[in-house]
Amino acid sequence: METPSKGGAAAVVRLVRPKQWTKNLLVFAAILFSAKLTDPTAMLHAVGAFLAMSFASSATYIFNDVADREKDRLHPRKRSRPIASGEVSVTLGIFLGVVLLVLAACIAISVNAWVLAMIGFYLLIQVAYNGWLKQMAIADVFVIASGFVLRAALGAQAISVTISGWLLFCTGALSLMLGFAKRREEFISQAEDGALTRSSLANYNRPSLDVMVAMFGGVAVMSYWIYCLDSPTAKHYPSLITTAPFVTYGVSRYLLEVFVNNEGGEPADILLRDRHIIVSVLGFVAAALISLSGKPIPIIQD
Repeated sequence: METPSKGGAAAVVRLVRPKQWTKNLLVFAAILFSAKLTDPTAMLHAVGAFLAMSFASSATYIFNDVADREKDRLHPRKRSRPIASGEVSVTLGIFLGVVLLVLAACIAISVNAWVLAMIGFYLLIQVAYNGWLKQMAIADVFVIASGFVLRAALGAQAISVTISGWLLFCTGALSLMLGFAKRREEFISQAEDGALTRSSLANYNRPSLDVMVAMFGGVAVMSYWIYCLDSPTAKHYPSLITTAPFVTYGVSRYLLEVFVNNEGGEPADILLRDRHIIVSVLGFVAAALISLSGKPIPIIQD
């Protein structure tokens, strides 16, 4: 018998997971690096793409929670999720998911047909991941990372600009770093509990996860430095290199949290909690805005 909804608005908000929308800020990378922040049409389209991706991703979280509710009830942390705990009924959850998908589709098509197609492709990736790919080691993280690359490409498509391959490469490497850090935290915490609730974890061990987190963190930093030196945007705005130290510091701080404090389970939590990373993000945005304003820095030459 289905448990009735009893959690109210707070439970619904937790079900939608608006905190996870921070991942979709990647949509704005294209408008930032194309120096179109002051273009009202471009900004409107970027915001539309952001909202469409946010609603679509929330819908996938909800449908996944509905499908996995029995397994989640056996998990030490996931058992408190609104669907698994019974705070929100399955019927209400499915209804909210459908509403969010309709909203995502309507907003996406209002931007352009390609944005709608890319949202649809993202949903197909999520179906494949939740269906079987999440059970396959390495493939599980690469599929997650592809979603982040898709977000960056979506932002470019929304405002009809091209995006540097180096920036996409950096995005993919950062996503892989975050994904393997999440698997590392899950492996450590669940190994301590004596049971691995995610089947793909059985094919990992801690040294392999340590290597992959560090490797992709280094690749991300290096590819961003190359982007700041060798991309068309960098050649037009050579002072863009001033943003690279903030990326390097932010990644270094994140790796410190992962390897010293065994963090990484929820990257959004670290982003919103760690003051060093927050300052790095704010510094990066400020440096990018100054660099892309076209004002030259005397000591930096083309």
